[in-house]
Amino acid sequence: MPNLPKPRFGRPARGRGAATRPAEVEVETPNVETVEGSGLRWLHIERPRPADRAWLEEHFDFHPLDYEDVYSRNQRPKVDEYDDYLFVVLHFPRFDKAVGRLNAAELDIFVGPDFVITLPNAPIQPLEYLFERCRTREDIRESLFSKGPGYLLYKIVDDCVDASFPMLAKVGNKLEVLEDEIFQGRSAEIVRDISNVKQEIINFRKIVRPQRAALRDLERTKRYIPEDLDIYFDDINDASERIWDMLENFKEVVEGLESTNESVLSHAVNDVLRVLTSISVIVLPLTFVASIWGMNVRVPGEGDTTAFWLIIAAMVALLAGMLWFFRKRGWL
Repeated sequence: MPNLPKPRFGRPARGRGAATRPAEVEVETPNVETVEGSGLRWLHIERPRPADRAWLEEHFDFHPLDYEDVYSRNQRPKVDEYDDYLFVVLHFPRFDKAVGRLNAAELDIFVGPDFVITLPNAPIQPLEYLFERCRTREDIRESLFSKGPGYLLYKIVDDCVDASFPMLAKVGNKLEVLEDEIFQGRSAEIVRDISNVKQEIINFRKIVRPQRAALRDLERTKRYIPEDLDIYFDDINDASERIWDMLENFKEVVEGLESTNESVLSHAVNDVLRVLTSISVIVLPLTFVASIWGMNVRVPGEGDTTAFWLIIAAMVALLAGMLWFFRKRGWL
């Protein structure tokens, strides 16, 4: 990759008199939060807007394609290594309450010799929590920032990856509840629940699968990541593989539950059909006898009350005999 101009760290902002604006036009102020310590700056920009992009372009000479990636909604996880900085794109699962489903939250990270810039396109709770702790607690800020940008990058990625485990635990609990409900006679009611959990697992897998390669690339990166941090990024890869193994297991479990639920439903339908078929077969000979003696022609015993009771007795005996036969064969 060709060498790029070095970032203009700390370059003064343009003078206010460089351009005149109408008084009625409001100028958006950049939403840049900064934490500094031990010669390292952490700049956090959530949901970057045009004003934030203009501020970044004014203070840092990042590649134009990287800026496009930051504002693109379809960027895949990757690690781009430049001479003067490192650009990382990662995706993390995030439950969107507005739509009630699991979506991917993209986190773009620039890492330089004395700065780390995080640009999430949606709120990522572990990232916000870590930034707030660094902002309010000097001891935590000193312990993280004093080890350089590589260690801060590790801590950011590690916290965001580990946040997937509580979400996976909730999915596992849902599967256990579904398994109990299947055998409690609620098979017909939980078809939608099984479908929702299955879709959640599919969405989770779509987020994690492409990220595994990006995390492996991050482990091999030497730019701003000293060799003594290799074991830390290897731990992140191990966590990512555990997440993937759990998702593989959940996928097999939910498919098994879906198959079991369909079998239970089919068995219930078969029981109903068996009973209805048995009733039809039992009633058929009785209907046959009744239809013969109900014809509009002269039949034996016509007009005789004794013949009527004999026919009724024969039908009852036939009914009892068929019921005994069906029970003996296990059809009822």
